[in-house]
Amino acid sequence: MPARDVVIIGAGAAGLMCAIEAGKRGRSVTLIEHSKAPAEKIRISGGGRCNFTNLHATAENFLSQNRHFAKSALKRYTQWDFIDWVNSHNIAWHEKTLGQLFCDHSAKDIIAALLKDLRQSGGDLRLSTSVTTVERKGEGFSLILSDGSKLDTSSLVIASGGKSIPKMGATGFGYEIARQFGLDRVETRPGLVPLTFDPDTLTRFKPLAGVAVDGVACHGKARFEEAMLFTHRGLSGPAILQISSYWREGDEIRLHIRPDLDFFALLRAARQENGRQAVQTALAEHMPKRLAQMLVEETGIAGNLADQSDKKLRAFADRLAAWPLTPTGSEGYRTAEVTLGGVDTSGLDSRTLQARKVPGLFFIGEVVDVTGWLGGYNFQWAWSSGWSAGQVA
Repeated sequence: MPARDVVIIGAGAAGLMCAIEAGKRGRSVTLIEHSKAPAEKIRISGGGRCNFTNLHATAENFLSQNRHFAKSALKRYTQWDFIDWVNSHNIAWHEKTLGQLFCDHSAKDIIAALLKDLRQSGGDLRLSTSVTTVERKGEGFSLILSDGSKLDTSSLVIASGGKSIPKMGATGFGYEIARQFGLDRVETRPGLVPLTFDPDTLTRFKPLAGVAVDGVACHGKARFEEAMLFTHRGLSGPAILQISSYWREGDEIRLHIRPDLDFFALLRAARQENGRQAVQTALAEHMPKRLAQMLVEETGIAGNLADQSDKKLRAFADRLAAWPLTPTGSEGYRTAEVTLGGVDTSGLDSRTLQARKVPGLFFIGEVVDVTGWLGGYNFQWAWSSGWSAGQVA
């Protein structure tokens, strides 16, 4: 194969966007993907409908050692720009909740549109191909591919993702390239992942497997109000996935069950109306019965409502507003939606995503130490960082 202007490793959301934009500038582009199909994370996301962006995306919705780093790319290519792109391909979409946008039909509509634009921009996609060696060659790079062929390029873009969902082929390849060329890496760990607990806690949770309830999950100043789900391994659901990105091993989280309700006032009223009613019976009018029973057992509030003083009811309500739990771990990269940490942003130009000390080398998407909240934010980072690198690669 002749030398190419741009070689992009990884045909996910960021890699495809970058390839399209570079191709529009007349650059010859080869996109290398080690899997049999491109954009697998797009295909499975959002239950197969792809939560492709969020109406509220700003740099405040991202975690990074440099919380300002994502601002440039997100402002240069916004969620509104991607929505315009979606509309230009006549892909029907809807807002589900909290600004999350999904395809009406299928995530495959997004993939088909990206591949169409890739073809129109002249991009070359090579599937089932991996890169075995990368070396600096003059002002460019020389790559050896898994089929033994050699490929030279003036611009090399790493869009290989993080470690999340290894069954889809996730590897640490991008971090190895960063290390090879002298870029630091921020510690990586699973993000947006269910949390697990010790055997005693799991025994108490076991009857609740499959039970969901609206609540707030808190860790320090971070708080997320969405659904929580009890599982046979621990806790999951949107609120838990969100807080998992802030939680570290040994830390405590706090849960606020049904924050929309004043349980002190509700239980006082129920006591006045029917004092012979059991506490858990009154509680079960506002949450699943099994959860109400466990919360009563957890707090030790025994007997009927008539047996409870205002002080006891207040203490019980306060517990529901700040239920402390200490996870022992998470389900790991196997189920994590994203990878926290990654290539240290201090070594990258925030406008172009180019390595400061290695001209022509770019890192985009999940491989970078920029991780979004649940709800379309990580896809927006992929579009924005891919677009930004595509303007100069």
